[in-house]
Amino acid sequence: MAAAGLEDPSLERHFKGHRDAVTSVDFSLNKKQLASGSMDSCLMIWSMRPQMRAYRFVGHKDAVMCVQFSPSGHLVASGSRDKTVRLWVPSVKGESTVFKAHTATVRSVHFSSDGQSLVTASDDKTVKVWTVHRQKFLFSLSQHINWVRCAKFSPDGRLIASASDDKTIKLWDKTSRECIHSFCEHGGFVNHVDFHPSGTCIAAASTDNTVKVWDVRMNRLLQHYQVHSAVVNCLSFHPSGNYLITASNDSTLKILDLLEGRLLYTLHGHQGPSTCVAFSRTGNFFASGGSDEQVMVWKTNFDAADYGDVLKTQKYATNVTGSLHNPTSEMDCGDPPKRNKMQESARNQQEEETSLADTLEHIVGQLDVLTQNEEESECILSQTLILIPTQSSTREEQIERY
Repeated sequence: MAAAGLEDPSLERHFKGHRDAVTSVDFSLNKKQLASGSMDSCLMIWSMRPQMRAYRFVGHKDAVMCVQFSPSGHLVASGSRDKTVRLWVPSVKGESTVFKAHTATVRSVHFSSDGQSLVTASDDKTVKVWTVHRQKFLFSLSQHINWVRCAKFSPDGRLIASASDDKTIKLWDKTSRECIHSFCEHGGFVNHVDFHPSGTCIAAASTDNTVKVWDVRMNRLLQHYQVHSAVVNCLSFHPSGNYLITASNDSTLKILDLLEGRLLYTLHGHQGPSTCVAFSRTGNFFASGGSDEQVMVWKTNFDAADYGDVLKTQKYATNVTGSLHNPTSEMDCGDPPKRNKMQESARNQQEEETSLADTLEHIVGQLDVLTQNEEESECILSQTLILIPTQSSTREEQIERY
């Protein structure tokens, strides 16, 4: 049960119009439109306003694998099994420009935060960077040895992360065009990767049913979640950086609390695999797509209250049917080592400290799971602090309503 002022995520709308599995979803900046791609070769633009018609864009000659709005919302990029990328104007005319991007299926498209560049990933084992203006090819990154499922710019545009069926995530320097690190600890193909809003972490979803969060400055594993019972297809960070949502072939969406390092919600909506998920740019909504051909829009709700209220009231992970389950049974965290003096001291002072100190204590608790000695704890603690929400952000920014 949720406390007063705190609600579970709720299904707001579901859109039916695709004729095959939905592969990708993305919100426009102003939340007035939602784009989705499908194996039916079509791109749909759904209006979030009641009674407004949806647009079906036809142009790709094969399955649409990925869609994304530009930061301004004036363009939508799509990549397809037909090896091309299209840039659409999301209006009634549905005009687009097209260019041959790769020699195989285009799995991923992603705009840089300034909207000037586009990064694409393909089954031809390459990552390519293009200018959005005139779609000029800039350079290719080609050290993967299998299909590249996903590629993303960091928020500041300096890095590119790519996820591949070669079971690695590679981190690239955009300026030098060199691979600066490979994360090789996944036991399966890596389906999706995304940058934390701070730019200092990445999260990856894998066919080994796991989600891992890495620090890209220290190149270290911060968190490891085993909460799904099947392949994890997609994930998305909440804009606050406090939560991560995942979509899996086990048909569920799961919301992870990154500050506590645990499962917060399990959502059941799709019949069959949940294939894609994305938070809106402000975080009050998220959308999901499935092999059931449906696009669902959910209201976040849980972020409407102060984060401290979430920690106090959500002692167990709750699904939307109201049943409770202990998240520790779904996480492979191992036996935590004994607390060191620094951690014990923080716990003893918990009642007297501010809410920020409470948050630090929760992080320290998570470090028990991840580390085996005091030196590692101190090292990772310094890196994990980026997951603390910015205290100066206004309440209006955090709970902007649709």
